Amino acid sequence: MAANLPTNRVAALFRPFIPDQTNLRELTPLPLIMGTLLGIVFGASSLYLVLKTGLTVSASIPVAVISITLFRLFAKFGGRNATILENNIVQTAGSAGESIAFGFGATMPAILILGFNLEIVNVMLVGVLGGLLGILMMIPLRRALIVQQHGVLKYPEGTACAEVLKAGADDESLREAEAAGTAEISATKIGAKTIFTGFGIGLAYKTAMSAFKAWKEVPERIFGAPFRGGSVSAEISPELLGVGYIIGPYIAGLMVGGGVLAYLVLIPAIKFFGDSLSAPLAPATTLISDMSPDDVRSAYVLYIGAGSVAAAGIISVIRSMPVIWSSIRRGISDLRGAQGASTDNLPRTEQDVPMKWVLIGIVVLMVLIMAFRSLHMNFLGAVLIVLFGFLFVTVSSRLTGEVGSSSNPISGMTYATLLLTCLIFLVVGWTTPPYYVTALSVGAIVCIAASNGGTTSQDLKTGFLVGATPKYQQLAILFGSLASAIVLGPILLRLNDTGTVYLPQAQTPAAVLRADTSTLRDREAIKGPQAREDANSYLVWHHTDENGETKKYLVNDQGVPVYLVDPGINGTADKRPDGSSVPKFDAPKAVLVSYIIKGILNQKLPWGLVLLGVMITIMLECAGVPSLAFAVGVYLPLSTSMPIFIGGMIRWAVDLWLRKRYEGQNLTEEQFVAETDKSPGVLMASGYIAGGAIAGIVIAFLAGVLTDTNVKIEQWANTSNPLFSGPNANLLSLIPFAVLVVLLYLTGREKILAGKAKTR
Repeated sequence: MAANLPTNRVAALFRPFIPDQTNLRELTPLPLIMGTLLGIVFGASSLYLVLKTGLTVSASIPVAVISITLFRLFAKFGGRNATILENNIVQTAGSAGESIAFGFGATMPAILILGFNLEIVNVMLVGVLGGLLGILMMIPLRRALIVQQHGVLKYPEGTACAEVLKAGADDESLREAEAAGTAEISATKIGAKTIFTGFGIGLAYKTAMSAFKAWKEVPERIFGAPFRGGSVSAEISPELLGVGYIIGPYIAGLMVGGGVLAYLVLIPAIKFFGDSLSAPLAPATTLISDMSPDDVRSAYVLYIGAGSVAAAGIISVIRSMPVIWSSIRRGISDLRGAQGASTDNLPRTEQDVPMKWVLIGIVVLMVLIMAFRSLHMNFLGAVLIVLFGFLFVTVSSRLTGEVGSSSNPISGMTYATLLLTCLIFLVVGWTTPPYYVTALSVGAIVCIAASNGGTTSQDLKTGFLVGATPKYQQLAILFGSLASAIVLGPILLRLNDTGTVYLPQAQTPAAVLRADTSTLRDREAIKGPQAREDANSYLVWHHTDENGETKKYLVNDQGVPVYLVDPGINGTADKRPDGSSVPKFDAPKAVLVSYIIKGILNQKLPWGLVLLGVMITIMLECAGVPSLAFAVGVYLPLSTSMPIFIGGMIRWAVDLWLRKRYEGQNLTEEQFVAETDKSPGVLMASGYIAGGAIAGIVIAFLAGVLTDTNVKIEQWANTSNPLFSGPNANLLSLIPFAVLVVLLYLTGREKILAGKAKTR
């Protein structure tokens, strides 16, 4: 047992909020079900966000606040309140949805971008296998990272969540803590109504803007001579504003800086030098003089941004190599110690899921990975998944302890996994399209495993601080991950289907193409609003052109393409043939994944543009500027990063005011950040995110049902609504957004909807 003892004085002296000899209710059915349902809700909103921006935010604190509030309401109406350990189970199960959503959104849409079908079975398999693998591999690391490194690894989100749970503890839990001398001297009033109010405002605002076209969703200004090609725009949505507030002014400023470089430097420069060209400049097939700023971005700047983000992700992993090596050694050492340790007489707070079940689970997962042929997985792929999984779960869990979930470079680890996997495939000659799916499956499962491993470590840190039983938390997040993987997969496919456009090919050069129908097996009917115009079933043809681009066509029985299928995720057609608008998702992380796979296996990327992006990242690193957030800004539309920047500026103004309020209390910078991370402003922003994202998902789902109504609303908005169309629409549409901004600022200053600040 000596290997499991704390290795520093802080860890040795630590006493949890609920002592290990105390047995409170913990893993009971209602908290487990509630946590799972909340995890699915926040997972859906996170999935929407990662498809839009490539970002997610931690769901643990909002889920903990909602759990405390709901159980207090149950108690008021004759039910029982939850113990602090039951509320901890709720946030543990609830946090799984966000990590699964990130893995889905960052990898699986790459299948569409590569030109293949996104099948529900594959999506759910990847989610289940990756989620369970990450949790199983984190279990033997708990003692090394959570217990022995207490006081060294901070786990900021996990620590903040523990403070929220303590502050909202029920009377029974407080009595036990007071008897043990571990209770807080003072408690804060949880502003639960703040997050619900934010949710309601975000839901109503997004519904009015996107469903009823009450005002323009993306105000913009495109410049003319002498600055042709320059443009400024902002998608004035509550979820992006909330993201900016939570990530803060520094990261938000870096992101918008990347957007400024793309839209106010690179695109105008390309227009300036390219307008006089009399022939298209590859990889574009259109004259630059005929291109809009968004066309220039799609043809050129996306590749520059992709190179910049990929380089930044790899650099973040290289910078972490000392931690990686240390984590590998510690992980192997702790794995050996865990195998030899008996759990029979351990205190309640030291009981993990037995090691034999962890090993059995990993072996079973390997067998399942190879058994499901739809993953196109072989033995080498399964071995790579386990090796990379252990490596990056270890790294992710340790980095989460150092820098938190928000700054954990999961995407960089995914890119590194794909690079190494694709290079191995290239060496052994596996370069045909089916191996694209194999490489992607390896990267996707490792990505979800690393993401869920980091989330699990945050949850276990929260449990360590409040005095939870580790094995119950591990079982709760296993259950939550399984449920989220099953539910979020169909949501991902539905979001893509509602934005898919079927482009008729009868009058285009594509009609001269002809598929060999003897090789085609799958048939598919049109989905969504266009299905009413054509109920026929067609053969599915994936055609790779001379540039290495694979596109999906629906062809008739003679092999003639009838429709080009433009997906909702990373598609280019934003209007259907009838003129109605279509919601599209940029899915920046997934695009980079597809570029890595294609670039290595078919070697047909415009490497000149990609290398320009790499040089931008190197320049930033030489200047001492963190490159990853800036690079993401180069890739994303400026309209996406601008509201994030505005949210960051609101956070800056609120923190400036709060510093004056806390002046004289001798808070360290870490204590101040911990306080502001639990403030009403953060809860309001979380509500904005959940409300806006859920509204976006519901609207996308209804787009294929209320087709006629949507067309009529859009016609009315284009002809009769001055906030949506007309000469002053860009300016007038900012009025409701300004109201949203002011509400967030006032809530952050605790002028409305909030109780008093916590003091120590």
